[in-house]
Amino acid sequence: MLFNSVLFLGFFAAVYLLYVVLQRRLTLQNLMLLGASYAFYAAWDYRFLALIIGSTVVDFTVARLIHASESQRKRKALLMVSLTYDLGVLAFFKYADFGIQSFAALMESLGFEAHVSTLRIILPVGISFYTFQAISYTVDVYRRDKEPVKKLRDFALYVAFFPQLVAGPIERATHLLPQVERARRIRMDDIRVGIAWICLGYFKKVVIADSVAPMVDSAFDNPNEVTGLVAFLALVGFAVQIYGDFSGYSLIARGLARLMGFDIMQNFKRPYLARNPREFWRRWHLSLSFWLRDYLYKPLGGNRKGRVRTEVNLMITMFLGGLWHGAAWNFVIWGVYHGALLVACNLLGMKGKPPKRSLPIVVLQISVTFIFTLIGWLLFRVSDMGQAWDIFVNILTNFVWSDEAWSYLVPTLAALGALQAYHIWQEAADDELVIMRAPRVVRWAILLFCVLCIVGVGFRPAPFVYFQF
Repeated sequence: MLFNSVLFLGFFAAVYLLYVVLQRRLTLQNLMLLGASYAFYAAWDYRFLALIIGSTVVDFTVARLIHASESQRKRKALLMVSLTYDLGVLAFFKYADFGIQSFAALMESLGFEAHVSTLRIILPVGISFYTFQAISYTVDVYRRDKEPVKKLRDFALYVAFFPQLVAGPIERATHLLPQVERARRIRMDDIRVGIAWICLGYFKKVVIADSVAPMVDSAFDNPNEVTGLVAFLALVGFAVQIYGDFSGYSLIARGLARLMGFDIMQNFKRPYLARNPREFWRRWHLSLSFWLRDYLYKPLGGNRKGRVRTEVNLMITMFLGGLWHGAAWNFVIWGVYHGALLVACNLLGMKGKPPKRSLPIVVLQISVTFIFTLIGWLLFRVSDMGQAWDIFVNILTNFVWSDEAWSYLVPTLAALGALQAYHIWQEAADDELVIMRAPRVVRWAILLFCVLCIVGVGFRPAPFVYFQF
């Protein structure tokens, strides 16, 4: 059930009506939301509901046992039970076929015949997101940062909450669970902000991301038939597409949740205004960046064990972050590439917030960072490294004008310009809700424009890019 479908709009309208009717009856409200969340996920494939329910029951039970135990050895053993189950399920469904294919390729490279076949496993949508969300709860209880939740239904809703179930943001138990457990009031401000986020989210997805997607697909599907300039514009188009697609989903999810009185964390903070690669990761996919920092980088030792160990920990974190994105070597290399950029930032002393500079210097820093980011997106988008190399060489050696370039240049610059203009407005005010502080006429004019564009373009059956992760 796609957010950008009439079916989902009808589904949410029915859920929201029941939600409002059940105000002040928290138990029934949460049970209704849990049932709606399971129905939402079952619309993708009902068979995989067992995975969510299994993870829910295991982590709920293990967390309570961890909290009740005074033995540190037993607590660690119980934590390992939870991690083994969650990561084991994730590894099987996401990486089993990848492992088999990689092993076969290795054997053939060594001169052996590898007669193997993959298991043809179907990847459950959203498994990476809700698995990480469940893991964070168990770890937080183990660290004594969070009391275990008392009711299984509340924990089940935390894991399966439908607005952010299949593509995040990856919420923390310390943030979302208290909202699940207490009575919620829908304020007029929640409705205003929720509607604004939903409109802006659909605009990013339907009007921007889905509009440039066919152009991007055409160039990447036929890399040898386009000039280097067209390939470069398609790459910029992909940067626009993946940002508009994913940040659009996150905004819709936050808006839907806000209409019900929930506060979901911000997932993007104007990433294409970053002035170095380190700052980029403080702005892009924040829920994953913070999760990797708190549950992987810091447990590895973080920056507490010397400079060399710090850089090693950073590379390990980004390597695994790349692998999290997909079971393919291009994602691994993408993660290693960004890890190397972060290590370079550390070696060059680029830590903390970039200092104030003159406008030309800031523009130069943003432009250079964007180029480095584009190289990463090339690695992310291609099907194999040979294709990435061919496109890269084509851009460097065949950067010439062609009549076809117009059909790429205009929509790409229009989409990127619209996004960056809004980002600059937000950045100048240092406020993601800057549109809500604008004069009423300006605010409603922008939102009306977004709605008219969405209606004009229409919903298309285009799944969100991050559903595959």
